[in-house]
Amino acid sequence: MNQPAITPATTADIPALNQLVNSAYRGDSSRKGWTTEADLLGGIRTDEAGLQAMLDNTDAVILTYKSASQLIGCVYLEKKGTDMYLGMLTVSPELQAAGIGRQLLEAAENWAKAQHCRAVTMTVIPQRTELIAWYQRRGYQPTGETHPFPNDPRFGLPKQPLSFIVLEKVLTN
Repeated sequence: MNQPAITPATTADIPALNQLVNSAYRGDSSRKGWTTEADLLGGIRTDEAGLQAMLDNTDAVILTYKSASQLIGCVYLEKKGTDMYLGMLTVSPELQAAGIGRQLLEAAENWAKAQHCRAVTMTVIPQRTELIAWYQRRGYQPTGETHPFPNDPRFGLPKQPLSFIVLEKVLTN
């Protein structure tokens, strides 16, 4: 049996990344997992052009989790000053709660440490209380900072007023 591998994404991964991320966050397929945003947002979570732009960013990487060459998880990381921004932590809805997200989060933190980052930061919709609690159990804390939700259909169509809170985990080497 193949060991799961966490490696940087390549352009060849874009179609599978697009399918994975949208299936985990939006629509009926996302309801199989606990990370769905289907009740908060309509539309898509990302598209192939957006993923390509992420890969083209020299300050960023998408780490992929593959098992038996099947893409089942990913996380986006972008160095912003002395911090590493984490976004789009995704696990296939059928495989959530199996520890894959935790492994990706640990890999992301190790990536940030290797880049000599002070902390890992992220933005989360405050209505996602179960997700915030999951991150808090892993050392992430609200900073008190908030951001508006983008008024851009490329990020989804809000079904209610939304914003973001910022979570942060200071890294120790």
